[in-house]
Amino acid sequence: MSANPQSYENHLHEQEARWFAVYTRYKREKQVLKRLEEKGITTYLPLQRLKRYYTRKVKLVELPLISCYLFTKITKPEYIPVLDTPDVVKFVRFSKNLISIPEREIHLIQRVVGENIEVEIEPARSLRKGDEVEIIGGQLTGLKGVLVDLEGKKHFVIELESLGYAMRMQVDPQYLRKIGNGKVSVEEGERYWN
Repeated sequence: MSANPQSYENHLHEQEARWFAVYTRYKREKQVLKRLEEKGITTYLPLQRLKRYYTRKVKLVELPLISCYLFTKITKPEYIPVLDTPDVVKFVRFSKNLISIPEREIHLIQRVVGENIEVEIEPARSLRKGDEVEIIGGQLTGLKGVLVDLEGKKHFVIELESLGYAMRMQVDPQYLRKIGNGKVSVEEGERYWN
């Protein structure tokens, strides 16, 4: 019986440098930036200047736009030196795939940060009632259903189509992937509640 190994996408290239997101330890983004630059690795840490109000003074601070993230433009041979850098936790992957970030998106972030306006960041894959979702991590990987309700940030009610029942479960948002182009009406998704 032959095994069917699951292949993952990897955008690292031997000669062409591409942008990748790197996840760092909490509040270590600036230290990692300095260490990677010392290694000669092209790195970008989007910082925004914010006013912080204290009891007796107002202070301007530079904080990362996205907490614990910075961007590196690397080739395949630079992958391990980045991972070996103190306070680097891992490369950011999307469903286990190492996907490069298009140059235009990095330029967009640079332009937004250059405007000196306060920016709030939230994951682009925000889930809403009626979204068709697939569980992409943990023991329930592969199950598909409809997001019927959200209770806080980590509590989802998902109607699993393969079971035909609505199940209340705590699922980390990183294990949910929105699928399909459209939404299912919430009434359709709630048909098992009545």
